[in-house]
Amino acid sequence: MEQRQLGQGLTVSAVGLGCMGMSEFYGAGDDAESMNVIHRALDLGVTFLDTADMYGVGRNEELVGRAIRNRRDSVVLATKFGNVRGPNGERLGINGRPDYVRKACDDSLRRLGVEIIDLYYQHRVDPNVPIEDTVGEMSRLIERGKVRFLGLSEAGPATIQRAHATHPIAALQTEYSLWSREPEDEILPLLRELGIGFVPYSPLGRGFLTGRFSKPDDLGDDDFRKSNPRFSPENFDANRKLVAVVESVAARRSAKAGQVALAWVLAQGTDIAPIPGTKRVRYLEENADAANLELTRDDLEELDQAFRPGAVKGTRYPEAGMKAVNL
Repeated sequence: MEQRQLGQGLTVSAVGLGCMGMSEFYGAGDDAESMNVIHRALDLGVTFLDTADMYGVGRNEELVGRAIRNRRDSVVLATKFGNVRGPNGERLGINGRPDYVRKACDDSLRRLGVEIIDLYYQHRVDPNVPIEDTVGEMSRLIERGKVRFLGLSEAGPATIQRAHATHPIAALQTEYSLWSREPEDEILPLLRELGIGFVPYSPLGRGFLTGRFSKPDDLGDDDFRKSNPRFSPENFDANRKLVAVVESVAARRSAKAGQVALAWVLAQGTDIAPIPGTKRVRYLEENADAANLELTRDDLEELDQAFRPGAVKGTRYPEAGMKAVNL
């Protein structure tokens, strides 16, 4: 697996593994199968693992911790804090206060069963706490040997600049794919100016770009995509027509549609390391192999034209979710 440089000398596998869906949001999970996925990922050189304390209300960190217990040295381990949930999964808001930063980190270390976190993100920006206070406390976690590198998730340009001035930021994690290209306007140029790496989550458009869905009813009632505007009945058919372009390129290249979507993200710069999520070994192997697919100039132009601004119907989160991004 190709290795890529993010910011501050952090080296990760070109394709990572998002572990969120193993514990929540995408229907029922199977811990034993998820453990197999993580082990197979490490065997393939997919060593950049991403979790968060909110996924499964801590269960996902525990799962990842068990999976890497005997292979810690071969993993670049990323987790996040800031989205607070109660014991029953209820959402309690966003917290970036220094005292909470310390507690959240200690809790994550315990659940993961590790002594240090490689990349520690603020999951969402707390609008009620100056970013300097949050990142300042995160930097002290580095001084105490609990964290190696700092990251932000879904932060806007002004916040990124202020955070980076407080302590160097290694990576920004934000949704980015063929159908979520907003970071190209301001975020990516700023990251490159500051020397911050970019970690796209949902690089497969929450699975839509793989072509696996033919109608909204393909989603189960316990799948959080059911409430996503881009999967809604009024937007689904228009967005499905866009996926047909990805499938056409894939057929030409004897590849899967998801591999083409991932290869497009990888082609946007060597400072980009996407983290597609899956809980199936089959899809993991397909995603890892996308690192070997080199799209032609004509392929890239066809995809860029099809997914031009305004082509995708619906916002990437419902209204409440959109209020917490790009702050």
